[in-house]
Amino acid sequence: MRAEYDFSKGKRSALLPAKGKTRITIYIDDSVLNEFRARAERMGTGYQTMMNEALKVFLGKNEQPVTATVLRQIIREELPEAERSVTSVTK
Repeated sequence: MRAEYDFSKGKRSALLPAKGKTRITIYIDDSVLNEFRARAERMGTGYQTMMNEALKVFLGKNEQPVTATVLRQIIREELPEAERSVTSVTK
């Protein structure tokens, strides 16, 4: 073992960087973080994974295809509102 090592040209980083992911520092409200942690614990998943998925949905990059079940749910939610709009216009 040497008495001294030269780290002047060394770089700080993960030993094996994760492909497609970047480590960042971000400030999140305590209430938001606590809610994600609680929901993740109930669902048995990681809160960071859950936050990443929520951001993807917000950005419109949901990788899951729209299924018939999801489509029916959207129609049920939107159809009553559209009917109310038509009814109020015709009155």
